[in-house]
Amino acid sequence: MIVYSILSVAPNVHFTEPNFKWQLVDLDPDDNKFVDLTIAGNADYLVTNDKYFNPLKSLDFPVLNIVLIDEFKRIILG
Repeated sequence: MIVYSILSVAPNVHFTEPNFKWQLVDLDPDDNKFVDLTIAGNADYLVTNDKYFNPLKSLDFPVLNIVLIDEFKRIILG
């Protein structure tokens, strides 16, 4: 509950509700919610080490920038 309280007032957090279910993750359909929110929120990155997202890296549309956690650390730390 503490994390939710922090996130609910953080200036860099945007609450987004997906309007469309893309159903792009075949190997683990429960992960589709993360892809849907990434697209709906126009997120720059979907950060995950989950191998089930790897097939989405080759999609022409929608464009998803899926990166591993270590890659994301390098990106944000320069």
